[in-house]
Amino acid sequence: MNTDLTWTKAKVTRADRWNLLGQSGVVVWLTGLSGSGKSTLAVALDNWLHQHGRHCQILDGDNLRQGLCRGLTFTEADRTENIRRAGEAAKLLAESGLIVICSLISPYAKLRQETKLSCQAAGLTFLEVFVNAPMEVCEQRDPRGLYRKARAGKIHEFTGITSPYELPEHPDLELPTDRLPLEQCLNQLTSLVMKAAKL
Repeated sequence: MNTDLTWTKAKVTRADRWNLLGQSGVVVWLTGLSGSGKSTLAVALDNWLHQHGRHCQILDGDNLRQGLCRGLTFTEADRTENIRRAGEAAKLLAESGLIVICSLISPYAKLRQETKLSCQAAGLTFLEVFVNAPMEVCEQRDPRGLYRKARAGKIHEFTGITSPYELPEHPDLELPTDRLPLEQCLNQLTSLVMKAAKL
């Protein structure tokens, strides 16, 4: 840590910001394999919350890699940095009172746990949601043809094929998207989030 840095403290407190919005900031972390339904659920949750007058923001893995995380590869070191940046951005947004919906594969359990602990240390609620679909189902869906490319050797370090995915051991919610329809998954997700945001 650079000792020449100081934290600029705002006059507006977290409580002031949350009271203004009428909600508590929350980090909702959707993790799962590519094709499991993370982005679909993130968009559905974002839309539902907005329709119900709630303030939220999606941090999608692919979107972040086109800006904040541009230039990072899929090596373990760069994946670690990718999750660190996403987690820090999520914390800042949640501090302001937003419900932050993070949709990232985030394959390493240790990094998810570190992000959770970092949020909790800042007094923020972190919800780990395991969007669970078996590999064979994700590979059948393959909406962007990524599994096909990975199998052909055109994509290296692809989670589930040439790079590991570590299952969440104690997620706040597990959504088996191969067995439950989107509406039912969304109902469970909104119920969890609304309670966490004290709505």
